[in-house]
Amino acid sequence: METTLQNANLQTGGASIAPLPEPDSDFAPIVKDREAKVEDRLPGRKLAYLLSRFPAVSHTFFLNEIRELRKLGFTVEVASINEPDLPRASMPKAEVEETEKTLYIKSTGFAQALWIVGKTILLRPMVFARGFLAALRLGFWDPAATLKALFYFAEALILGEWMRSKGHRHLHIHFCGPVATVGMLASVAWGFSYSLTVHGPDEFYDVEKFYLRSKVERAKFILCISDFCRSQLMRVVAPEHWDKMHVVRLGVDPTIFFPSREEKQCADPMELLCVGRLVASKGQLILLRACDLLLSEGYPLRVRLVGAGADMEHLKAFALQKNIPVVFEGAKNHVETRRLLGRADVFVLASFAEGVPVALMEAMAMEIPCVSTSIAGIPELIRDGIDGLIVSASSVEALASALRRLLGDPSLRRSFGIAGSKRVLERYDLRQNVCSLAQVFRDHLPEIA
Repeated sequence: METTLQNANLQTGGASIAPLPEPDSDFAPIVKDREAKVEDRLPGRKLAYLLSRFPAVSHTFFLNEIRELRKLGFTVEVASINEPDLPRASMPKAEVEETEKTLYIKSTGFAQALWIVGKTILLRPMVFARGFLAALRLGFWDPAATLKALFYFAEALILGEWMRSKGHRHLHIHFCGPVATVGMLASVAWGFSYSLTVHGPDEFYDVEKFYLRSKVERAKFILCISDFCRSQLMRVVAPEHWDKMHVVRLGVDPTIFFPSREEKQCADPMELLCVGRLVASKGQLILLRACDLLLSEGYPLRVRLVGAGADMEHLKAFALQKNIPVVFEGAKNHVETRRLLGRADVFVLASFAEGVPVALMEAMAMEIPCVSTSIAGIPELIRDGIDGLIVSASSVEALASALRRLLGDPSLRRSFGIAGSKRVLERYDLRQNVCSLAQVFRDHLPEIA
């Protein structure tokens, strides 16, 4: 590990507690020499990914990124904390194939998990001790937090055993929440390095809860999906860690998401599409309130919400009360979502909290004019008045005003659609950005170059 990490303390937002033990620098197995021979049999460019849920309806960029890395010659093996959020019968073939070769940590049987814990205690007592002590320090002797940390530690032992059996020496983790806690504990216990792709925004709001400072300081390198994301990490850690942060943007595949629109009849209402989980932070209620204003002014429109979540019943009740024509599509895979995008006149995302939404990129790539909010990394994607319209988050009046401009001006919709598609091709092309990602991996992990 780097010198700057060797003395890093485990810290929460403003408090510092005892340091986590440092991992062994060479990830050498502790007991059996024969186990050290695993690495000698490995091909180059081999990566391990840890994800919170894979495949996932709302996180198709995981699969896209992994598949593009494989096209570049990387062997990417995946561990996922949770099972997929769709039954296999509803998945595309490519996703089904991924499930068959993914480790699902929470689905490890009790007997198998107990076997891994016992084997680790007997054969690798220092691995167990390092991880156990690190989990206790995360809990900071708070009973509830300590119990949760010990569950994470159990998952970390399963992950570490999988890493060892596969011969992996480095772990890459998407998201900085509980999934990264498991990855960090596994790194401490088993002695391999890890890196992070940080999305936000939840971990930026509660630095202590997510152990954000410790995760960033201990990581070998960090990938940030936006300049805003990097700024939030710089806010949390000392400048000595800034140079290991790289902005590598997400992207969409322009061979899948390209301009392709269904012909509409002149009498059809204007269709507003929103794709995202039905939760408060996505702002769908603000969208419906703005539509209520527009309908009262005589604008013919229909709203189509793609996604599922806790707010669905509340949104349905509001739409019924206000007589707003809303179609609740439920969760859709990317093939179904693309079909719905082809019917939309305007794409709207009125979020309160985001990273940089891939759903916006997909809509822009298809030349659909977009309206979203001035939060997090969204203004890096949409330049207000150039690639689309940006409004203040939470403002019903501002959103209604932006939609009023677009609904009444076909040429403006067309102009924003063309500009938005160009913007995505220039800065959010999946293949180009995964090439940048691959170069970061090569630079920091010379053993896979």
